Amino acid sequence: MLQVCPNGARRRSECAGLPMSAAELAVAAREAVEAGAEDIHLHPKRPDGRDTLHASVVADVLDRVRAAVPGIPVGVTTGVWAEPDPQRRADAVRAWTVLPDHASVNWHEPGADLVAAALLDMGVGIEAGLYSGTDGADRFRRSPHAPHVLRILAEVIDTDPDTAPAAARALLAQLGPDLPAPILLHGENNSAWPVLHLAARLGLDTRIGLEDVLHDPDGKPVQDNATLVRVAREALTAQP
Repeated sequence: MLQVCPNGARRRSECAGLPMSAAELAVAAREAVEAGAEDIHLHPKRPDGRDTLHASVVADVLDRVRAAVPGIPVGVTTGVWAEPDPQRRADAVRAWTVLPDHASVNWHEPGADLVAAALLDMGVGIEAGLYSGTDGADRFRRSPHAPHVLRILAEVIDTDPDTAPAAARALLAQLGPDLPAPILLHGENNSAWPVLHLAARLGLDTRIGLEDVLHDPDGKPVQDNATLVRVAREALTAQP
């Protein structure tokens, strides 16, 4: 499965083509799905560009994106940068009036179990974000919610393209073979493409988008998600 992550916590100053508003995210989602994306992970934003979990913003984004790509699963972030306080983060989830198909929970962040419980109570699938170089994987294994997640986002935060694949393999080894859900493996910035190619070789789900990387495998700047998805789809198709 190839997921597109259209914007992330980035700002428009980093990329002129970064989709920010609900309308822009809807267009980006449609173009990415036409290019080969099968799932969407996005960050609803306030007018000032900051991520938010506010119910009205989340509802607007979900409604517009789903209208643009009917039948495609759409998820959102619950990252600590959108709301630092764990209880307020969980309360924001419980206040949602339109529910995503899934939402990411980063297990190295404070309050991960609290947010996960809120999502499960609301019937929202959980993408368990387990970062390399953190205690997220260990905390996840101890969580009572681990058996109930939709998928595991194995996130390689090493941005060195030469060492990131080894970091990815180390993270996968740390996770072990007896996981409760499928793995989506991805990197970020300069490690995004090497880790995507590794995921392809290993037959794992993966993702691409302007959240993860702003250039193609040759280092050329990219201004839209559809271009990234097309290149990623070619890489996945090329694997035997």
